[in-house]
Amino acid sequence: MDLPGPIHDFLLVFLGSGLILGGIAVVLFPTPIYSAFSLGLVLVFISLFYILSNSYFVAAAQLLIYVGAINILILFAVMFLNGSESSNDFPLWTLGDGITSLVCISLFSSLLSTILDTSWYGIIWTTRSNQILEQDFISNSQQIGIHLSTDFFLPFELISIILLVALIGAIVVARQ
Repeated sequence: MDLPGPIHDFLLVFLGSGLILGGIAVVLFPTPIYSAFSLGLVLVFISLFYILSNSYFVAAAQLLIYVGAINILILFAVMFLNGSESSNDFPLWTLGDGITSLVCISLFSSLLSTILDTSWYGIIWTTRSNQILEQDFISNSQQIGIHLSTDFFLPFELISIILLVALIGAIVVARQ
């Protein structure tokens, strides 16, 4: 979207604050069903960020895949749980083992160091990415496919493994 500067800045602040408040609500709501709904709200705010940055295909994929499929699966898993188990067995800020705490702290610190070390004014692209972006005949969806199969293959596979582990964990919780 080509918006005037003040309107664009206002929308960025609005979406950012909604994203932060929704993320806090995911963690702080006492019942998992409310947390799942606020996770859906967070995912919608992320897709609105993509629309604001003129990435319409990624915004549509975000809405279809994450809001339309993943969040619905999370809601189904929460609904299949017994109401007394889902609200009382997960006290606030209880992380369980020390290993879980260590993994969460290390992921947070690596994410924070990545954010602080990134030059946000000009994302550093490799020469190969510049050659791909300079070609006018390649469409946006083809560029996304090329990046996912070359530059971002390892993170894409790691995310699929994390989702598989989360699915197995949900099955284990549902069986008990």
